[in-house]
Amino acid sequence: MNKRNQKTLRLTVAGMLIALEIIMAFTPIGYLKIGLLSITFMTVPVIIGAVTNGLWMGAVLGLTFGVTSFVQCFGMDAFGTTLFGLNPIGTFIMCVCTRTLMGFLCALIYKGLSKTKAPAGVQVGVSAFSAPFLNTAFFVPCLILFFWKSDYIQSIAAGANVLKFIVTLVGVNGIVEWVVCTVVGAAVALGLKRALKRV
Repeated sequence: MNKRNQKTLRLTVAGMLIALEIIMAFTPIGYLKIGLLSITFMTVPVIIGAVTNGLWMGAVLGLTFGVTSFVQCFGMDAFGTTLFGLNPIGTFIMCVCTRTLMGFLCALIYKGLSKTKAPAGVQVGVSAFSAPFLNTAFFVPCLILFFWKSDYIQSIAAGANVLKFIVTLVGVNGIVEWVVCTVVGAAVALGLKRALKRV
């Protein structure tokens, strides 16, 4: 396949991943709701795009994740809507800016690892793990920074200090998210990357 056709194929894959993210964002596929918080699987398309299409696609898919998350703060998600009412700018940064950076960094990590002699599975696996991990690593500090002193978050914290709140917030939810997104994202990304090389 010539370079023009390869570019067209990659753009097609990118378009499909963006469409998948939008579908996931507004259906139960993308989020597992547990009380006010959610376990999100939205980093899976980000992982796939970051590994197969590079830095720009990682950032675009991260941005798509962030924008769809922010849109849900307009009455679609109780937690997000409340946070938006408390601090719209902080909510935008937490939802959109951090997710865009997460997608870019996931792709950057893969780009760096792809230049090493590590096995392909390790390269993709570490990159895949970075997406849900960074998503949590960016989200939680933003939540603390922008909303910790609010009555709403304090009512959820129920008297816990910041460290205990973070551990509770991440806890099992974060581990499930990291494991599922890493395994699914890495498996699909590795398979798709190999398939793209053959065409």
